[in-house]
Amino acid sequence: MISLNEAQAKAAAAYNAASDLFDHPANTFWNRFGQSTIDRLDLKPGSSVLDVCCGTGASALPAAAQVGLSGQVIGIDLAEKLLELARTKAGNNNLNNVEFRVGDMLATGFPDASFDAVVCVFGIFFVPDIPAAVRELWRVLRPGGKLAITTWGPDFFEPANTAFWNAVRDVRPDLYKGFNPWDRISEPSTLNEVLVEGGVLKSSIAAESAVHAIASPDDWWTTLLGSGYRGTIDQMDSDAIDYVRQASLAFVADARIQDVQANVIYAVAEKP
Repeated sequence: MISLNEAQAKAAAAYNAASDLFDHPANTFWNRFGQSTIDRLDLKPGSSVLDVCCGTGASALPAAAQVGLSGQVIGIDLAEKLLELARTKAGNNNLNNVEFRVGDMLATGFPDASFDAVVCVFGIFFVPDIPAAVRELWRVLRPGGKLAITTWGPDFFEPANTAFWNAVRDVRPDLYKGFNPWDRISEPSTLNEVLVEGGVLKSSIAAESAVHAIASPDDWWTTLLGSGYRGTIDQMDSDAIDYVRQASLAFVADARIQDVQANVIYAVAEKP
């Protein structure tokens, strides 16, 4: 099993590399589901919010807008390059009530009961011990506060996802992933299990069927480069990358793929 430090290092490297295309117009799903997560919390003006695995602010920035100048949002992430983009976006939107810093969701460093809301969108699955992460997020949440965890549902980015990994297996079988980290909690029941193990005994869990539009084969490749797939792509030499790219583009073109599955599971829990 991969160690904690290895998992964190790989995630940080992948998303630092993906930062150049993370906010590309082809990758609208970050903002779409970040906003949807915040909408489920009904944040009040003056609230304090912690956003872990915040990326470039897809959920932190909407949260900052909702809590207003009297509120505060802190976003933490392991990928410094994503945080740099988040700071720029906050400045461009005149959001002075949000701060972005390098941080670890397993050891946030905040005192108990520090926040009115804690958010983690598409990040909780990166650590080997998910319940440990849940316990830390639950710890820093105040009584009466809400924890929101959003993760990918089943069949993530299918059918193009399988075509990508099959091409990777052709040239670099050592990099082939038959199992992705989010697969551990891609059903409401499995997400509930890790929440309960982490001390969150009662939560509201909703599964949403969704798709992500693919405007062109090139846009699909941009999505791959602007997401966690980048960590795999960057481990290949130029010939292998070209093979995987051509195979991916051909699949999308030949199958006339116009969208891929982007099913999501939302969990919201109020701390007693």
